[in-house]
Amino acid sequence: MKSAGDLYRQIADRDNIRLAFLKAARGKQARRDVIDFRSNFEENIEKLHAQLEERNLDIGHYRYFQVFDPKKRLICAASFPERVLHHAIMNVCEPVLESSAIDDSFACRKGKGGQKAIFRAKEFAGRYDWFLKLDIRKYFDSIDHAILLAALVRRFREKNVLLLFEKIMASYQVEKGKGLPIGNLISQHLANFYLSAFDHWIKEERKIRGYVRYMDDFLIFGDDRDKLMHVELTAIKDFLQTRLSLAVKPDIQMNRCAGGIPFLGFRVYPQKILLAPRSKRRFVNKFKIYESKNVSGEWTAAELVSHMEPLLEFVRFADSVGFRGKFISRFGVLS
Repeated sequence: MKSAGDLYRQIADRDNIRLAFLKAARGKQARRDVIDFRSNFEENIEKLHAQLEERNLDIGHYRYFQVFDPKKRLICAASFPERVLHHAIMNVCEPVLESSAIDDSFACRKGKGGQKAIFRAKEFAGRYDWFLKLDIRKYFDSIDHAILLAALVRRFREKNVLLLFEKIMASYQVEKGKGLPIGNLISQHLANFYLSAFDHWIKEERKIRGYVRYMDDFLIFGDDRDKLMHVELTAIKDFLQTRLSLAVKPDIQMNRCAGGIPFLGFRVYPQKILLAPRSKRRFVNKFKIYESKNVSGEWTAAELVSHMEPLLEFVRFADSVGFRGKFISRFGVLS
């Protein structure tokens, strides 16, 4: 495919940076760093424009914190001006990265979220007898900068765009030349792009039609259990290690599709989608926390609804009317 050119000028364009601010500030208007940026808006836009024009980026100002939802993760959040920069870059570069994607890869793509991935898994569960579920060991920490940059070179021909990606990658390393920070917009897009070569290998060389990937979680479907477990798994491990310097987690799951597929917090069957037990526990725990904040007066009714709606949306997706009704009826919220 022809690589993209004339992008750096578009990234540095002031109107593009203004649009990037709107995206970075969405849903965060009351935060202090957003308020501070807006208080000197044109000056800050000009500062980012100048950094891009002079190829002198002020990056690497990360804030670290841990989350436990659903498992312990170290989140690395860039400063707000850097987040504006990330949006400015992705406003222009996302279509180029998107052009390398196959239909059955999901995450960080418009119209390709978790629900679409689960529906696709359900579709394949109805077609095939067996599934093989794999994910990558310490995926974000294992991404090799040199391998990623070589893949980007095949998509972008402008030296300045490549240097931009290279500088952002170099601002974070868990070891020399390795790792992308969890929690940054560009990291998410680059991490998804990193496995696009694997996607094409699976579909075009291995000729596997039943395949779904959501970031580093992926499912392989087939009717021959032994071929999946021995032939395909061996080939997959070898490709990931030799081509992408990645290792598969040892907790590989192989089972019949009729028994249900654990995927993205749900259990996917050929005819239905249920909440996984862990998701039920998370829902109940969050529901109780939200309720207590409302009862104590810490949250208004409007604040309760704003937090509750995304929580409800997650469980509405599953066949879980009875489970939802047990808790939601206490608030009079339609389920």
